[in-house]
Amino acid sequence: MNKIQVDILGLSINPNSQRAYALLLKEVDGTRRLPIVIGEPEAQAIANELEGVRPQRPMTHDLLKNIIETLGATIREIVISSIKEGTFYATIVFEFSELEVDARPSDAIALAVRCGAPMYVTDIIMDEIAMQAEDIPEIEEGASDTPEEEEDDNELKRLQQSSVVQEAPSEPLTFRQRLEQELDQAIKVEDYEAAARIRDELQRLTGDA
Repeated sequence: MNKIQVDILGLSINPNSQRAYALLLKEVDGTRRLPIVIGEPEAQAIANELEGVRPQRPMTHDLLKNIIETLGATIREIVISSIKEGTFYATIVFEFSELEVDARPSDAIALAVRCGAPMYVTDIIMDEIAMQAEDIPEIEEGASDTPEEEEDDNELKRLQQSSVVQEAPSEPLTFRQRLEQELDQAIKVEDYEAAARIRDELQRLTGDA
């Protein structure tokens, strides 16, 4: 099985579901991009680690990391290994005895970013599903702080224009800012049930619950 190393390009709200997000992976030594739809809790777990948010008590993936380290184990890598009927499957590979554990890609990635483990996708999946960055339609862009930020921001916007993910502002929002936007929108449309859920999510994020 040939593997291709990937990194996280960004995380954006999925336009087809209020409780789903699109995780965008980029090829480390290439130009291809792979979008994966993940759930809200997993998106928060990944965003928290990327943004350095530390909850007062360990969340699920923090607990798993602590258990792995306490047992003296090490995650060597995670691999998005197959796709069946539109669902991705992943494997967490441990150093000792090359133990492999089946996992959802979102959970595997949430652990990988916490443990500093490299992330891979099989070449078959990349060949079948990934998109070339240059194949994504160009759109007009504003200024960004650095060339690197501008490049990543432009790719996110072009992916959003190609209906993979929802449109995002010119400057990437933090997970908390995205939740605050969703809360404002829920209040505007008088969806108070959703507003209460988002408010509780914000309180858990800040440790005020």
